[in-house]
Amino acid sequence: MRLRKFGLGLVSALALVASVGLAHAKSDIVVAMQLEPPHLDPTGAAAGAIDSVLYSNVFEGLTRFGPDGSVNPGLAESWEISEDGKTYTFKLHEGVKFHDGSDLTADDVKFSLDRARADDSQNAQKALFTGIETVEVVDPLTVKVTLKEPNGNFLFNMAWGDAVIVAPESIADIKSKPIGTGAFKFTDWVQGDRIDLEKNADYWGEPAKLDKVTFKFISDPTAAFAAVMAEDVNAFVGFPAPENLPQFEADPRFQVLVGSTEGETILAANNKLPPLDNIKVREAIAHAIDRQAIIDGAMFGYGTPIGTHFAPHNPDYVDLTDNSQYDPELSKKLLAEAGYADGFTTTLKLPPPSYARRGGEIIAAQLRAVGIETEITNLEWAQWLEQVFKGKDYGLTIVSHTEPMDIGIYARPDYYFQYDNADFQKLFADLTAENDPAKRSDLLKQAQEMISKDYVNTYLFQLAFPTVADAKIKGLWENQPTQATDLTAVYWED
Repeated sequence: MRLRKFGLGLVSALALVASVGLAHAKSDIVVAMQLEPPHLDPTGAAAGAIDSVLYSNVFEGLTRFGPDGSVNPGLAESWEISEDGKTYTFKLHEGVKFHDGSDLTADDVKFSLDRARADDSQNAQKALFTGIETVEVVDPLTVKVTLKEPNGNFLFNMAWGDAVIVAPESIADIKSKPIGTGAFKFTDWVQGDRIDLEKNADYWGEPAKLDKVTFKFISDPTAAFAAVMAEDVNAFVGFPAPENLPQFEADPRFQVLVGSTEGETILAANNKLPPLDNIKVREAIAHAIDRQAIIDGAMFGYGTPIGTHFAPHNPDYVDLTDNSQYDPELSKKLLAEAGYADGFTTTLKLPPPSYARRGGEIIAAQLRAVGIETEITNLEWAQWLEQVFKGKDYGLTIVSHTEPMDIGIYARPDYYFQYDNADFQKLFADLTAENDPAKRSDLLKQAQEMISKDYVNTYLFQLAFPTVADAKIKGLWENQPTQATDLTAVYWED
């Protein structure tokens, strides 16, 4: 009898220990970012901060990027491509529901793609969809997309955050109440502070391991350091104070991940604004800039010099940094040849990220040394999008283009730096239609060389992506094949 009582007592004690353990098992996470999204529709703005919160977590596309940059099935479980390369027939996963409980069907895919390519589309990457001829619903789980011409990048394009699938009934409120199909559901947005997500219990795929996610927005680098050090946040993605990384690396409470990104950081020039419409002036600016001084001074050594708009980790990258070596005397000579021996004054409009604000001060000093004065204006992200990206009201600006392999923007004359080169447009059209890997590689190299020699912009460095996180967090992306904080596989180690 006493043994029996002892056994029951042991069982009760073990149950108590287990319950205590469960009570303390972490199932929520607070992730900090520097930039807050201007709104929550990834198909309606260029701000990468939208994708940073919502990509894969809340919204999904037909295909999706993996952490290694691979293109994988998303809402489409499979697809068939016609022999002529123009027709893609996608088979959707069965049982997928939007967060409001409605079923995902081929009609939603048709709506999303037709909306993205419509004449009045607000999609920042509308060019991804202009090659679509028709979108047809074959049956509730099958959709057929026919292209005007073969496009070797089509499946890649469908993985972008701009190509996520949305439902027509949720569009009216999508900017403040996003409804997707992802592993997390949107619950709240306290503007200026945080966005809250919760686990989607009805998710069609591998369920999230976390129950709750809070994205916290901390723009000031000093405040970012304090928040992480005090453990007020569990992770800070894109940590904005690289000078503090050695301190975190020496602290066993934390892990530091320094990954690569698709972020070509450039000193962009308005190619239609005099005197920046003069190629010799743009070349003079390029030779006035000491890239390594910016990497060291603004990024504390984190960053890879680039000489064109292409990621160095891409196998087709060409190192063209010699085209724009730091040479202030050559810069002055070119300015004189262009008729600006006494220099000129232009604007330098800077968005919030530290690479822009810190880098801008260094660049302004370097330009001043060759006679170019800059009127610096610090803009909030929404202001930058309105004035620079949409309004083209600027001379120079600094920004990191984080979209994957986006050299195609140089084939768009209406893009914010307004580069209009018919030869480049033809080259990119040939690239889009080409499926042979060797030929595509050659065309990509030609494209890089053309924009480098045209000095469209001054190419600074490939942005590194440092993340500081609690040492017990597992599953965070180290690299950024697209701008995303994919938390669908993140968990706390016991």
